[in-house]
Amino acid sequence: MSSQAVSTAVDYVDAPLLYKGKVRELYDLGEHYLIVVTDRISAFDYVLEPPVPEKGNVLNQLSAYWFKLTNELIQNHVVHTDVEKLGSVIKNKELLKNRIMVTLKAERIDIECVVRGYITGGGWRQYEQSGAINGITLPEGLRKNDKLPEPIFTPAAKNDVGHDEDISFERMQELVGAELAELLKAKSLELYAFARDYCAERDIILADCKLEFGLIDGELILIDEIFTPDASRFWAKENYALDIEIDSMDKEPVRSYLAGTDWDKNSQPAPLPAHVVEETTRRYQNIYHRLTD
Repeated sequence: MSSQAVSTAVDYVDAPLLYKGKVRELYDLGEHYLIVVTDRISAFDYVLEPPVPEKGNVLNQLSAYWFKLTNELIQNHVVHTDVEKLGSVIKNKELLKNRIMVTLKAERIDIECVVRGYITGGGWRQYEQSGAINGITLPEGLRKNDKLPEPIFTPAAKNDVGHDEDISFERMQELVGAELAELLKAKSLELYAFARDYCAERDIILADCKLEFGLIDGELILIDEIFTPDASRFWAKENYALDIEIDSMDKEPVRSYLAGTDWDKNSQPAPLPAHVVEETTRRYQNIYHRLTD
């Protein structure tokens, strides 16, 4: 892997830039899309400086790995991840070789499909207030980080600006239609169960995940990223405990550092210290190696 951090790929890609997200950049190749995963890192809705070396490599290669593993469960949008096939479109192949994914052009379904196997994070906060998550009533007496009796499907309506909005399954049915909603729910639960069992064999707990889907000629396919530290909550089995904030296997060093400063969360924070960046790189590399052996 290249150790040079990539904050943007616009100088290295000879194709129209369609969309620049917090981490990913989407380019138009005509028949296909080109996704480049940068090393940008965000927290509390701010993109931070400096970028984290290796992060984009890990996210892209981990997604490609999972897309291949789950291909028999559902078709996905991957065409290839070979930078050499892009010819002169890529101006620095060495720098971007592990960061690119050429994909099919799907019509995105504007629902974030969230599956929770454990009660933590935003789900725990909902449960504390109402005893339910996204309208799903749960047993009384659950504790923070408890394993749920069964995984639950808790969708969110996607917003390109601001936060996604947690919605009930009934509201999702109104938005996308009952038949498609049922299919999305079933596929999401099936994918979560597959990944949960795979992770368990490697002493990793998959607490929850978010998935995105699209349509091509009316057929459902899996898009975006899948079971990465940016789209899933991974816990090392050895760190699992109830009633605490478990140190998740992702950008937790960044969140912890920011929480310990006097930053007001209403303005761009100061650059991250080198030791926080280095520890975050190590975290992403660690989860990649543990999942892919």
